[in-house]
Amino acid sequence: MPHAVDFATVSTAGLESSPVADALAGLRANEARYFKNKYDHVFTVEPASDAASVVDWVSRILEEERGIVIASRPLEATAFQVENIRMAYVFYESGLSINVMYTIDDNGKRAVGFKLSDGMDVPEELGAFKFARQKSKLAGNIRGSYFVVKKEY
Repeated sequence: MPHAVDFATVSTAGLESSPVADALAGLRANEARYFKNKYDHVFTVEPASDAASVVDWVSRILEEERGIVIASRPLEATAFQVENIRMAYVFYESGLSINVMYTIDDNGKRAVGFKLSDGMDVPEELGAFKFARQKSKLAGNIRGSYFVVKKEY
């Protein structure tokens, strides 16, 4: 069952099995606040098992673009469109958040972003990436990286 992420009262609902559940919940709330403030969009997630098409789409892009297979179990996912941008998010048990920003227009910006929750190690499959740090009131220290999507999906 989909549920809106409340960024005023951060909850670990749906993320309890993560060893960094509090930090991952903060990261998820940070994303919800961004989309509410920038696009007036309510960030809604559902269990990954109910959003298999979203998880599969993100996994396919990772595999085809960079040969990356995420070892951690997906917990929650969401997909939506704001303006002309298709967005997809998958939150993993390890504390990893992956998003795909896919502009629908030809020659638009398309990228995959990785965010690591505070307290988690860089997953082995993402060892080739350099991560920049950013501070968040909701998520503590977030480490992030990305790559540009080259193919059509």
